[in-house]
This record gives sequence, structure tokens and C-alpha cells, in this order.
Amino acid sequence: MKQLIAIIVLSLLAGCGVETASTAATAAAVKKQEIEQGKKTMEQMQQDIGKAAQQAQQRTDKADEGVKY
Repeated sequence: MKQLIAIIVLSLLAGCGVETASTAATAAAVKKQEIEQGKKTMEQMQQDIGKAAQQAQQRTDKADEGVKY
């Protein structure tokens, strides 16, 4: 009888460990996806900032061409 109880308890504990490992793996996968999306967003923002800076420089250059010293 004690052996049966021990087997049941060990089975339950092993099941909990598997569930915990599965949950951790899922959380890690979600975090990885969030990081990848964050990198894509950062790259897009850098491109947008670069374009805006380039446009501002072009406007400045055109304005300077119109000014006679």
C-alpha cells in the first residue's frame, strides 16, 4: 500500500514538472517573438528617422540656395 501511494505521489510530482517546463518553454518562445518584433520596430524607426533627417537637410539646402549673400 505504501508503495502504491509513493508511486502515485511521484507520478503527480513528475506531471507537475512537465507542466512547469512546458509553461517555461512557451514563455521563452513568446519573449523571443517579442524581442524579434521589437528589433523590427527599432529598425523601421531608424529608417524613418533617417528619411526625416534627409528631408530636413534637403529643405535646408534649398533654402540656402534661395538666399543671396
